[in-house]
Amino acid sequence: MYKDFRDFLKDSIRKKIDFSQTAQSRGIAQPSWQKPYPPEAKKIELVTPGKWKTIPAINLESAIARRKSRRNYTKQALSLEELAFLLWATQGLRIAGAAKHNFRTVPSAGCRHAVETYIAALRVTGLEKAVYRYLPLDHALVEVVRYPDLEEQLTRATFGQAFCGAAAATFIWTAMPERMEWRYGEASYKVIALDAGHICQNLYLACENIGAGTCAVAAYDQEEIDRVLGVDGRDEFVIYMAPVGKVVAVPEDE
Repeated sequence: MYKDFRDFLKDSIRKKIDFSQTAQSRGIAQPSWQKPYPPEAKKIELVTPGKWKTIPAINLESAIARRKSRRNYTKQALSLEELAFLLWATQGLRIAGAAKHNFRTVPSAGCRHAVETYIAALRVTGLEKAVYRYLPLDHALVEVVRYPDLEEQLTRATFGQAFCGAAAATFIWTAMPERMEWRYGEASYKVIALDAGHICQNLYLACENIGAGTCAVAAYDQEEIDRVLGVDGRDEFVIYMAPVGKVVAVPEDE
């Protein structure tokens, strides 16, 4: 038995994959690419990628050069279109209408995409304060849970990192290991961690494009943040976080 995820991850890095024993090799149907949602849940449709009205054209060189962790945010809200852009940039479909292929805007081992995206929306125009989940195959949101003290819960779950509760929205990514294990067995945890890194880097770059900032967070109380999202901590658990907020513009040479 492993004491925690870190021990499992260290061991999984050394694992050799016996592909003959994976669920895929044994003919088991692959897990869904998207976590199901209750049929009665109301979907919040988002602006179609490529039809943005307020998202400026991106200068990739400039975004890369400016990219850094930002923890101080203004009180300005994110627009729903800006949030839609960030969601598409980090987990959206790369090719419109290609849901059956699961081609997304970030790389994933074996195109498995074992990560789900939750949004703790604190100041997003058009959204009530609540936790939502992104549906990449639908490019939509569904509400998960509401907390009147969501800001405080985020701060407490991240060991007092107040900027997590001061952001306009905090991205919270969970891992659903079964999707990756289907192909890679016990070696899955290494590539799930790599996938989370790809996702967060896209968020950093996309934030630079809309005058926002972010800061990756891996220091959190695992049981507490899993509880906030209502996930079981075994078949699905939080793997990474990143608060997002508008930042004061600074000269290019700073």
